[in-house]
Amino acid sequence: MLRGMRSFVTCLILSGWLLLPGCATNPVTGKQDLVLMTEDQEIGLGRRAHQEMMRQYRPYNDPELQRYVEEIVRELSQQSHRKDLVFHVTVLDSPQINAFALPGGYIYITRGIMAYMNSEAELAGVLGHEIGHVTARHGVRQQSAGTLTDLVGKGIEVLTGSQIASQAAGIGGVALIRGYGRKHELEADRLGAEYLARVGYDPEEMIGVLGILKSQEEFERKLAEQEGREPNVYHGIFSTHPDNDSRLQEVVQAADKFRSPVARKVNRERFLRLVEGLTFGPGESDGVLRDQKFYHGDLDLFIEFPEGWKIDNLPSSLVATPADRELQLLVAVEDLNRYLTPKEFLTRQTQGRLRQGQDIQTGDFTGYTGYTTLNIKGTPRPGRVAAVIQGTRVYTITAIGKDQSVLGRYDRSVLHTVRSMRHLKGGEKKLAEPQRIRLIRAKPGDTFASLAKQSTLTNHPVEQLRLINGMYPKGEPKPGQWIKIVH
Repeated sequence: MLRGMRSFVTCLILSGWLLLPGCATNPVTGKQDLVLMTEDQEIGLGRRAHQEMMRQYRPYNDPELQRYVEEIVRELSQQSHRKDLVFHVTVLDSPQINAFALPGGYIYITRGIMAYMNSEAELAGVLGHEIGHVTARHGVRQQSAGTLTDLVGKGIEVLTGSQIASQAAGIGGVALIRGYGRKHELEADRLGAEYLARVGYDPEEMIGVLGILKSQEEFERKLAEQEGREPNVYHGIFSTHPDNDSRLQEVVQAADKFRSPVARKVNRERFLRLVEGLTFGPGESDGVLRDQKFYHGDLDLFIEFPEGWKIDNLPSSLVATPADRELQLLVAVEDLNRYLTPKEFLTRQTQGRLRQGQDIQTGDFTGYTGYTTLNIKGTPRPGRVAAVIQGTRVYTITAIGKDQSVLGRYDRSVLHTVRSMRHLKGGEKKLAEPQRIRLIRAKPGDTFASLAKQSTLTNHPVEQLRLINGMYPKGEPKPGQWIKIVH
């Protein structure tokens, strides 16, 4: 009683006046929290942030899969501490391995993370965790004065892994990016495990998901180290947990007291049937990389990059770097809003600071190129820029060198890339189609090495097949078992 009274008095002091908003009852604990918005304001903020998110990212075009995820969220949320709150969930068309929540009941899960799951119970574990963040109002409690741009920016960084993108959106914190901190993540685990138990899932599935995502994270970190880049790993559900986290095991086991009397639900085969055909990696609207060649069906575009260069297909651009990483080549596209020649466009873009300009002819398009000085984080860098016009679209190609000698050393390769740009040829239309997950029954003698030879995966295919089947690092398929492959 004394503790509750002290909490209430503290809220009055911090708020300043009794009638000013600032303290609210936490729907999970029943205690007073210092927050700067009412529930109606929280819902309104989440609604506006969701609208902006949908302008930035596409929902995944699979109505049956979307309804399936909605069904799971609805069932879990009806067992939550905020039963009167309508939860909205969106499957995002993103290859990133992530899920996150905005205030007011808006939850997002990417097709990228679903590719690594192998049962409905595992999917429910991730969704239950995110519902836990909403019911405990973690977003509001951590950044109660957060703005729309803060929330959208956090979502952008979660999905792109790009700090540049998030800074452009006005990021003011890291809650959605790196999780909510140890305390809040454990609370979301505890709540998620409770909700799973109440509807008939085994709360232990949350620990199973931990193993899957930790394996993917381990592989991604090794790959990123080899490629000299930052790893893209799941920010939330267990990012703060080690593999043998005793506290996570405790909160999951504690959920057994909420166990539903019905049989434990796993629904592996139902889940696998619904993710068959799921896009794996970049989607059709993002274009497809095959070795050093880029195919984009919607844009009717082909580009060939230099042999041995690393290419990242990001939502906003293609980024290519040679092995020594002393130069960066970026290719982006935008609508052409004025009828300009490539020379006129590039002159405007560089504000007249273009040197040694010249026309350039690609496979099918006309362009213009030259040298300029680029300001990169306050540091002047030498660069070659080019503009290539395709109808009412313009492609901008920017090569940024560590210094002038580096730019000179790679200049021929950059120009070769620009000149390679053309329309897709007849047989290449199929190459622009994205890779998808397919299901097969494992036959006697099948191994992931033999299945990898039948796959279109080119980057560590054996390891990737083990990962998406939950058998990393050394597992092998058993005869008769359903196995996910990629074609």
